[in-house]
Amino acid sequence: MKKILVITATALTLAACSHIANNQQLHRLQNYQVEWIGERPLIDRSMLTFSLADEQYATGFAGCNNWSARYQLDGKNLTLSNISSTRKLCAPALMEQEQRFLSALTQVQYWSFNEIEQLQLWPQQGSPIKLWPINP
Repeated sequence: MKKILVITATALTLAACSHIANNQQLHRLQNYQVEWIGERPLIDRSMLTFSLADEQYATGFAGCNNWSARYQLDGKNLTLSNISSTRKLCAPALMEQEQRFLSALTQVQYWSFNEIEQLQLWPQQGSPIKLWPINP
Protein backbone atom coordinates (compact mmCIF):
# COMPACT_ATOMS: atom_id res chain seq x y z
CA MET A 1 0.00 0.00 0.00
CA LYS A 2 2.85 2.35 0.89
CA LYS A 3 4.45 1.72 -2.55
CA ILE A 4 1.22 2.64 -4.30
CA LEU A 5 1.00 5.93 -2.36
CA VAL A 6 4.61 6.78 -3.17
CA ILE A 7 4.11 5.98 -6.87
CA THR A 8 0.87 7.99 -6.98
CA ALA A 9 2.49 10.96 -5.22
CA THR A 10 5.45 10.82 -7.60
CA ALA A 11 3.17 10.69 -10.65
CA LEU A 12 1.16 13.67 -9.38
CA THR A 13 4.33 15.65 -8.70
CA LEU A 14 5.69 14.93 -12.19
CA ALA A 15 2.36 15.92 -13.76
CA ALA A 16 2.36 19.20 -11.80
CA CYS A 17 5.95 19.93 -12.83
CA SER A 18 5.08 19.22 -16.46
CA HIS A 19 2.11 21.60 -16.27
CA ILE A 20 4.28 24.33 -14.70
CA ALA A 21 6.95 23.83 -17.39
CA ASN A 22 4.34 24.08 -20.17
CA ASN A 23 2.91 27.27 -18.61
CA GLN A 24 6.41 28.78 -18.48
CA GLN A 25 6.95 27.90 -22.14
CA LEU A 26 3.53 29.31 -23.02
CA HIS A 27 4.51 32.58 -21.32
CA ARG A 28 7.83 32.67 -23.22
CA LEU A 29 6.01 32.33 -26.57
CA GLN A 30 3.62 35.25 -26.22
CA ASN A 31 3.60 38.58 -28.09
CA TYR A 32 6.11 38.35 -30.92
CA GLN A 33 6.51 40.28 -34.16
CA VAL A 34 7.75 38.49 -37.29
CA GLU A 35 10.94 39.77 -38.93
CA TRP A 36 11.67 37.02 -41.50
CA ILE A 37 9.64 34.25 -43.10
CA GLY A 38 12.20 31.64 -44.11
CA GLU A 39 14.76 33.32 -46.37
CA ARG A 40 12.77 36.53 -46.93
CA PRO A 41 12.36 39.62 -44.75
CA LEU A 42 8.96 41.26 -44.40
CA ILE A 43 7.71 44.01 -46.64
CA ASP A 44 8.61 47.41 -45.15
CA ARG A 45 6.14 48.66 -42.55
CA SER A 46 4.13 45.45 -42.54
CA MET A 47 3.36 43.89 -39.17
CA LEU A 48 2.85 40.18 -38.57
CA THR A 49 2.43 38.83 -35.06
CA PHE A 50 2.47 35.51 -33.22
CA SER A 51 1.34 34.60 -29.72
CA LEU A 52 0.27 31.49 -27.86
CA ALA A 53 -2.90 33.00 -26.44
CA ASP A 54 -3.81 30.20 -24.02
CA GLU A 55 -3.22 26.48 -23.63
CA GLN A 56 -5.02 25.67 -26.91
CA TYR A 57 -4.88 28.58 -29.34
CA ALA A 58 -2.21 30.58 -31.11
CA THR A 59 -3.27 33.92 -32.55
CA GLY A 60 -1.89 36.90 -34.37
CA PHE A 61 -2.05 39.31 -37.26
CA ALA A 62 -0.87 38.10 -40.68
CA GLY A 63 -0.31 41.52 -42.27
CA CYS A 64 -3.85 41.96 -43.57
CA ASN A 65 -5.99 39.52 -41.59
CA ASN A 66 -6.16 38.16 -38.07
CA TRP A 67 -5.32 34.46 -37.78
CA SER A 68 -5.78 31.73 -35.20
CA ALA A 69 -4.82 28.08 -34.88
CA ARG A 70 -4.87 25.22 -32.45
CA TYR A 71 -1.43 24.22 -31.25
CA GLN A 72 0.36 21.47 -29.38
CA LEU A 73 3.41 22.33 -27.30
CA ASP A 74 5.61 19.58 -25.90
CA GLY A 75 8.95 20.90 -24.73
CA LYS A 76 10.63 22.38 -27.81
CA ASN A 77 8.16 20.68 -30.17
CA LEU A 78 5.43 22.95 -31.49
CA THR A 79 2.80 22.15 -34.10
CA LEU A 80 -0.01 24.37 -35.34
CA SER A 81 -3.18 23.02 -36.95
CA ASN A 82 -6.58 24.21 -38.14
CA ILE A 83 -5.18 27.61 -39.11
CA SER A 84 -7.89 30.06 -40.07
CA SER A 85 -8.00 33.77 -40.81
CA THR A 86 -10.40 36.57 -41.50
CA ARG A 87 -11.04 37.33 -45.20
CA LYS A 88 -10.14 40.98 -45.73
CA LEU A 89 -8.37 41.89 -48.99
CA CYS A 90 -5.25 44.01 -49.10
CA ALA A 91 -2.60 44.93 -51.66
CA PRO A 92 -1.42 41.90 -53.69
CA ALA A 93 2.10 41.99 -52.20
CA LEU A 94 0.69 41.91 -48.65
CA MET A 95 -1.66 39.09 -49.56
CA GLU A 96 1.23 37.05 -51.01
CA GLN A 97 3.32 37.64 -47.87
CA GLU A 98 0.36 36.68 -45.69
CA GLN A 99 -0.11 33.41 -47.58
CA ARG A 100 3.63 32.61 -47.22
CA PHE A 101 3.38 33.25 -43.49
CA LEU A 102 0.25 31.15 -42.94
CA SER A 103 1.75 28.37 -45.05
CA ALA A 104 5.00 28.54 -43.06
CA LEU A 105 3.04 28.23 -39.81
CA THR A 106 1.62 24.89 -40.98
CA GLN A 107 5.19 23.60 -41.34
CA VAL A 108 6.45 24.58 -37.85
CA GLN A 109 7.76 21.62 -35.86
CA TYR A 110 9.84 23.15 -33.07
CA TRP A 111 10.97 26.43 -31.58
CA SER A 112 14.24 27.82 -30.24
CA PHE A 113 16.00 31.05 -29.38
CA ASN A 114 19.16 31.96 -31.27
CA GLU A 115 22.30 33.57 -29.82
CA ILE A 116 20.72 37.05 -29.95
CA GLU A 117 17.52 35.84 -28.20
CA GLN A 118 15.42 35.93 -31.34
CA LEU A 119 12.56 33.41 -31.36
CA GLN A 120 12.77 30.97 -34.27
CA LEU A 121 9.91 28.73 -35.41
CA TRP A 122 11.49 25.87 -37.36
CA PRO A 123 10.04 23.70 -40.13
CA GLN A 124 11.35 20.16 -40.62
CA GLN A 125 13.54 21.49 -43.47
CA GLY A 126 14.57 24.99 -44.42
CA SER A 127 14.88 28.32 -42.66
CA PRO A 128 12.80 29.41 -39.66
CA ILE A 129 10.30 32.15 -39.13
CA LYS A 130 12.26 34.71 -37.08
CA LEU A 131 10.50 36.87 -34.49
CA TRP A 132 11.24 39.59 -31.93
CA PRO A 133 9.32 40.23 -28.72
CA ILE A 134 6.77 43.04 -28.91
CA ASN A 135 7.56 45.64 -26.28
CA PRO A 136 4.69 46.13 -23.84
